[in-house]
Amino acid sequence: MQSPPTIPLLNRDVLADPYPFYAQLRESAPVHYIEPLLGSYVICRHEDIGPTLKSTAMFSSKGMELSRRTTDKLSPELLGMLMTENSLIASDPPIHTRLRNMVGRAFTPKRVAELEPRIRELTVELIDDMLREDKLDLMEDLAAPLPITVIAEMLGVEPERRRDFKRWSDDAISSSNLSLADTDPARLEASIRALQEYMRQAIEERRRSPRNDLISALIEAGGKEDFVTSNDLIAFCRLLLIAGNETTTNLIGNGMVALLRHPAEWEKLVADPSLVPNAVEEILRYDSPVQGVFRETTQELQVRGQTLPAGSRVMALFGSANRDPRKFQDPDRFDVTREVQGHYSFGYGIHFCLGAPLARLEAKVAFEELLRRVRRFEFASSPAESLDWNYNLFLRGPKSLRLKAQRR
Repeated sequence: MQSPPTIPLLNRDVLADPYPFYAQLRESAPVHYIEPLLGSYVICRHEDIGPTLKSTAMFSSKGMELSRRTTDKLSPELLGMLMTENSLIASDPPIHTRLRNMVGRAFTPKRVAELEPRIRELTVELIDDMLREDKLDLMEDLAAPLPITVIAEMLGVEPERRRDFKRWSDDAISSSNLSLADTDPARLEASIRALQEYMRQAIEERRRSPRNDLISALIEAGGKEDFVTSNDLIAFCRLLLIAGNETTTNLIGNGMVALLRHPAEWEKLVADPSLVPNAVEEILRYDSPVQGVFRETTQELQVRGQTLPAGSRVMALFGSANRDPRKFQDPDRFDVTREVQGHYSFGYGIHFCLGAPLARLEAKVAFEELLRRVRRFEFASSPAESLDWNYNLFLRGPKSLRLKAQRR
């Protein structure tokens, strides 16, 4: 097996712009063993990731278990609190099939579609508040509060607890060893315990008095599955909070960065706002909010001539596959009119992201409303190359995005 390029993957400079490094990985070999990446075999070409994610019998989703992705940032007690036998993202059939069916009864496309008027209302309010200032932070003013408000309202969380939810979500993400963020262990422990206790009480309350919210819908659906426990429901609500929050936040942030760096593409959207849904797909391909997922081999396997021992950790690197020239012509070019088919930003196979319709809807509405109110954006002071990224390989997006806006 060829050695990977010498640039360390978990390095701040590389994480600020990982795509040149991904290109080196793709062209030097289809599979690389990278010890600093939790000892993972990294699959980086588009044509190999689909079969990997589809073959659940050979590539188990147990690789997504928190204990396999986190080592020294959480105590055994906290890991035990977070672990569940029935995890949607870390289970294989037949358990995954039963969980997906259960969740699907609560998190339906119809329920998501019905949210558009409320999402648009929230977006307009946030943008109007944001544009009252000469300089703004798109992440703080729109990209972060929009999805956390939407998912909190879906779950039935009280408005006064949304800031808590955002903090809990951020701390949970920084617990991964794939993040270079420095998190105070005491704060991390406090956030995990607080979220766990909040969700436990919320589930107990909904069992006594159901409401028209997603927690109640999950309880009702779970009642038809005798293997679903309260901890399973808490785990899914926690997953919704983190995935539904951070994915859309990064999608909006990454999209604005791409449009700022490619002003001609912004002008295309100004001239034809009907291109926004396709632009969202190109943003997903060009700078994926989720850069990859983990799997674990169930037996010794051969992938592109490389031997992967049984029990090996494998990372399917979406960010690399989405820039693979074997799949996408001129992949480093950002083009909102591109025919975007086959990106992996929401995964593939049975674990295709359940929240993809919601993320797409939120991003579509956000960019439509921005285009309606703003003629153009520009960086407030720092050049694009000096952006402050969140330095997490798994979830990619800017921490802040300070801009000036020319209003219509």
